[in-house]
Amino acid sequence: MNAPAATEPYRSGAQNEPAAEVAVGDEAVLPLIAETARIEKRAVETGRVRLTTRTETVEEVLRETLRSDMVGVTRVAINRTLAEGEAPPVVREANGVTIIPILEEILVVEKRLVLREEVHVRQTTAGEDVEMPVTLRRQHAVIERVSPEGHVTALSPAPPSEVEP
Repeated sequence: MNAPAATEPYRSGAQNEPAAEVAVGDEAVLPLIAETARIEKRAVETGRVRLTTRTETVEEVLRETLRSDMVGVTRVAINRTLAEGEAPPVVREANGVTIIPILEEILVVEKRLVLREEVHVRQTTAGEDVEMPVTLRRQHAVIERVSPEGHVTALSPAPPSEVEP
């Protein structure tokens, strides 16, 4: 049997070599070629980012209630001589008024304790609204993308203001 594929020439090795003929029953060794792939990486500058900050000022008025305390002093004449063995009065409080006794010793044939006066101290509180202008500063970032040629290619939008004037 004469198979046409068995007697046709085939190429072995390089392209410029002549084809060899193989007879039926003979062995032929065919070289096989395998390709491999390799990946290489390199850094390529595609652009830059420019970041700047801008500071803006906002005038605001702060409002607060200030509290102040006032003290009124009233002298109340008593001129009462304390009885023998009577305990001297002490500092006391009555209806929000602090009462401080003022004592005097006088020399008579005998020594007596006389309550000359009392000092009444009353405390009151008043409120006052005040306004004080202040300057507040706020920064925001502006980000620009710059191509290798130096052209601005993208600009980030500024964020909306969080504080309303």
